[in-house]
Amino acid sequence: MKISLISTRILLVTATFCISAVAQGQTAKTETKEKSAVSMAKKDDRPSPPQIAEGTINDLKVSIAYGSPAVKGRKIWGELVPFDKVWRSGANEATTIEVSRDTKVGGQALKAGKYALFTIPSEKEWTIIFNSVPDQWGSYKYDESKDALRIKATPEKLATTTERLTYKVVAENGTGKISLAWENLIVTWEMR
Repeated sequence: MKISLISTRILLVTATFCISAVAQGQTAKTETKEKSAVSMAKKDDRPSPPQIAEGTINDLKVSIAYGSPAVKGRKIWGELVPFDKVWRSGANEATTIEVSRDTKVGGQALKAGKYALFTIPSEKEWTIIFNSVPDQWGSYKYDESKDALRIKATPEKLATTTERLTYKVVAENGTGKISLAWENLIVTWEMR
């Protein structure tokens, strides 16, 4: 009888411990989900809210995640975004681009994966940079030695103002084009 009473107590203590551990695990999961939802809500409340541009070029899936700042009456090119300096190509975190398979960008090879997308704007020619460190804030810790690819692109004037920075992925005639438009400029490059 003593053995069964001791066994019952041990079983009760073990069950209580297990229930407590499961409850704490559920609370931690709930808190994580709540924190994630709060983080997303905070990002959506930013002056430069997060956006995603997605598209498929033949069988190539392309996704660009970026913060979308507004012009707000400012002069962008050469002032807010200085010429001849590395720019995060958006706001907040570095803009990222993810490609589902090995591809060609501006005629050069790029491996499948996720990259930080930086640019070096200038008046007549831009450098488009695919950097192998996608998760970074802005371009503050940009490291040129981590570049996977650099190509050149020519900016063009727009007939109308684009208030919010906007990326597009467009498939046409078996190839594709990626564009970045903001204020009075658009920069486009080929991807296939």
